[in-house]
Amino acid sequence: MIDADGFRPNVGIVLCNDAGRVFWARRVGMRSWQFPQGGIKRCEDPEAAMYRELYEETGLSVDDVEVIGRTRDWLRYRLPARYIRRHSLPLCIGQKQLWFLLRLRADETRICLDRCGRPEFDAWRWVEYWHPLREVVYFKKEVYRRALTELGRLLVSASVPIDPRGFLAAD
Repeated sequence: MIDADGFRPNVGIVLCNDAGRVFWARRVGMRSWQFPQGGIKRCEDPEAAMYRELYEETGLSVDDVEVIGRTRDWLRYRLPARYIRRHSLPLCIGQKQLWFLLRLRADETRICLDRCGRPEFDAWRWVEYWHPLREVVYFKKEVYRRALTELGRLLVSASVPIDPRGFLAAD
């Protein structure tokens, strides 16, 4: 499903633990790391897509997490020209994402990367809140900065410890 501007609707997931660290996962067979994310199917609302993607990519269910919040608006990024499939219609030039902030409520042993037939990730770790900005692929960096900045303010109000100096550096 591609919108009229060429963007694929998508959800992104920032999963944190009680220490304010975030779930960071490595793509299968690659050296790249990212947050869980995935497309919204036709007739699927963003929250349902988020729970589906959460289960497919981490093995976690609705009972394992608490939703702290989500971004107010869509955050967009464009794909570099070499990643655009010019022979595929409708033409997708990037993604528009709603980002959700979740807190893990279950034990982390519930995380299972191969719950589905085609795992997206082959490793994961907890990292400091702002760490993903140093490792994410360059064309997603600005969306990650915007999502982490907006969602991080919700963490501070939810009494999860993150370094407030990070906001000054990220803004």
